[in-house]
Formats: sequence, structure tokens, C-alpha cells
Amino acid sequence: MSGLDVQLPTAFDPFAEANADDSGAGAKEYVHVRIQQRNGRKSLTTVQGLKKEFSYSKILKDLKKEFCCNGTVVQDPELGQVIQLQGDQRKNVSTFLVQAGIVKKEHIKIHGF
Repeated sequence: MSGLDVQLPTAFDPFAEANADDSGAGAKEYVHVRIQQRNGRKSLTTVQGLKKEFSYSKILKDLKKEFCCNGTVVQDPELGQVIQLQGDQRKNVSTFLVQAGIVKKEHIKIHGF
């Protein structure tokens, strides 16, 4: 039995990759765009890792107007400020951030499904 490689199922942590990436000394500053499943077909899109110099409320206002969805800025004790949007807006948010000149395309990581 020692030759078998058995994996036990564990709870899924959507922020596990970000915590592992940030541990390196020379880690690049990535913007993580994630989707989190709520109940049924409902979902949340979260944007984490934007620079502190940007106004999160102004970015949120433009995102809400552009994609016709609701959203909020949440203060997380570990991650800092995180933008939450209703629905699956991962591709929309990533193209918006690149076109607005906030983040370069190679510094965006899209997570989920």
C-alpha cells in the first residue's frame, strides 16, 4: 500500500495561489482577477492587487458604469482593498484595466473555472 499515491479532497481556497506567489523575495506585482461562486448561478468577480496610488472608488465607478453591474470596495485584513463586482466580469475587467493604462497585460492573472 505504500506505493499508492492517495490524495484526499480538501476545501478550495480561491486566494491560495496569490498567497503562494507573494512569498518570493523578487515577486512581481500581479493583479489577480477571480470569480467566486455564490449560490446557484450567481457569482462575484474580485480584483485584488491594484497599486495603492489608484483611487479604488473611481475605478469601481467606471467599472460599474461600463459593465452595467453593481459592486463594492471591501477592506480585507490580509489582502488590503479588494474590488467586488456582481457576475462573471473577468475578461471585461482585464481588458478595461489594460485599455485604461492601469496595468500591463502581462501583470494580470485571471483565476477560476
